[in-house]
Amino acid sequence: MYPVYTGAWWGAAGGIGKVPLFFRVAVAILFWTTLLAAALLVPAGTFDWWRAWVLIGAMGALTLGATSALFRSHKDLIEERIRLPIQRGQPAADKIIIALVVPMFYGLLVFTALDVFRLHLLGAPSAVVSLFGLALFFAGWRIAYLAARENSFASAAVKHAERQAVVDTGVYGIVRHPMYAGAIPLLIGIPLWLQSYAGAVAALVPIGLFVVRILVEERFLAQALDGYEAYTRRVRYRLVPLLW
Repeated sequence: MYPVYTGAWWGAAGGIGKVPLFFRVAVAILFWTTLLAAALLVPAGTFDWWRAWVLIGAMGALTLGATSALFRSHKDLIEERIRLPIQRGQPAADKIIIALVVPMFYGLLVFTALDVFRLHLLGAPSAVVSLFGLALFFAGWRIAYLAARENSFASAAVKHAERQAVVDTGVYGIVRHPMYAGAIPLLIGIPLWLQSYAGAVAALVPIGLFVVRILVEERFLAQALDGYEAYTRRVRYRLVPLLW
């Protein structure tokens, strides 16, 4: 799932070696889309869940589309995001956080499926609210994609890359962490689309983890990246304009 912060949708293909990049990406998309389907359909206990299939299809198509759009201009970024999200030179705190992000995302999907078909904890959103959730999903994806397009250093790991520079254009001129900003409506929108209020509430857990990671990331970048502190003074808000 390219722009959405789950650690890296490409991670599963990172150890394939010198296989052409487009093939490694194709393998990763297929692997993670299959895992997405399993996280929803296995706990649901049925393949007859059209909302899940819409989400699975949208996720796969958007990932493929984002990769195709960025393949020429951001090939290094795609290569980077194929790598495992735990890397050398990464702060220890970030390694712990990133080890929690991926299972939390898929755990949210499992919990949502269980709630829809078995738990029914907070009831089901109406069709209108559910469509609003789908709109949130697409809006979040778009924001995260714009962040990836703008920032060729958007690694899955918090680290200082060679020749890395501060990016303050596009969505980075609005908030300092637009990829996380896109993840918020996306994570809330998925359970709403699948018709689980409880899942939408549970999405606050990974969102809270993003907040912690932002603090770790900013502390690291302030020390390692020239011009980052000045950037934080120019762009005041980390995640949500006028709020934080």
